[in-house]
Amino acid sequence: QVQLVESGGGLVQPGGSLRLSCAASGFTLDYYAIGWFRQAPGKEREGVSCSVSSDGDTYYADSVKGRFTVSRDNAENTVYLQMDSLKPEDTAVYYCATGPSPHAIETVLLDPYEYDYWGQGTQVTVSS
Repeated sequence: QVQLVESGGGLVQPGGSLRLSCAASGFTLDYYAIGWFRQAPGKEREGVSCSVSSDGDTYYADSVKGRFTVSRDNAENTVYLQMDSLKPEDTAVYYCATGPSPHAIETVLLDPYEYDYWGQGTQVTVSS
């Protein structure tokens, strides 16, 4: 069955970096859209990025563009989210997810309601 497991979260100072991992099982992620989302306490879940396929485009929310980078390791069936220049406002539980067609438009690919399968989440805290 489809399963996604996030790891790599933790506590980091402002300006620091973390790399999150999303390990997939039950399917080969090469041709699947993989989204990263985050949810801070009291706020709605929001789209962070989406990698549409192993050789397709990647989309980023304006709030993270230029600071976060998505990459894929097809041999490990894993997607990574490299987070640099972290800010306190980046503090949230981060989730990876899959479900929408890789051919969907950007607004769909960054919409959490369009995703069917979710990981358990990993906490990222940015604080001095």
